[in-house]
Amino acid sequence: MFQIDLLKGQGIPIKRRPWGVAIVTLTVALPIFVAMVMLGFYLGDRIVISVKKQEIIKHEKYINTLSDAVKLQKSFEDEKNSINNCLSEVSSSIGQHTQWSPILATVAENMPDAMVLTRLEVKQRSAKVKVPKKDDPKKMIDISVPARTLQMSVCGRPQANNDKAVKEFMERLRYSALLAPKLEEIRVSQKSDTLEGQNVVSYEIDCVFKPKL
Repeated sequence: MFQIDLLKGQGIPIKRRPWGVAIVTLTVALPIFVAMVMLGFYLGDRIVISVKKQEIIKHEKYINTLSDAVKLQKSFEDEKNSINNCLSEVSSSIGQHTQWSPILATVAENMPDAMVLTRLEVKQRSAKVKVPKKDDPKKMIDISVPARTLQMSVCGRPQANNDKAVKEFMERLRYSALLAPKLEEIRVSQKSDTLEGQNVVSYEIDCVFKPKL
């Protein structure tokens, strides 16, 4: 086919080559693609941030719950320590006191029928005993502990065999199941006395208890 250019090259449009069209298209599409990618990243980041915020709120609630539990546990521990200290003080206090009810019951049960109890008194003194040192058990130290004496006066008529009755009374106390482990010694003395206008023999009996740690 013949082509006649009557306009001398000024009226025929320039032919566009395919690679030129591709460049133009890419130039227009690339910014749009980049913008879409950036928008996708932005929206994705917002979603991630929102999820993370929800997780943070959830964790904070859990931490607050744990904090309350820790405070409650500490409160229980403080109460437990306080109770243990009280029990320790009570135990120490009990150890320094003697339960007299069973002792007095034993005295009453073994009292001779022919004798009368005219006085009953407890005297306390301090005694030194050696105990191992807490931080050095091999070393012995002296500490003061309470030592008690049960003092009683009994009397009987002169014509009665009071000496035998008192001796048997002392033996029953000395070897009783309750007092035997507690007694250090029993001392006795006698003197003349009067009871309801009559002459009687009075016996002073001292039951000396072992020092109590």
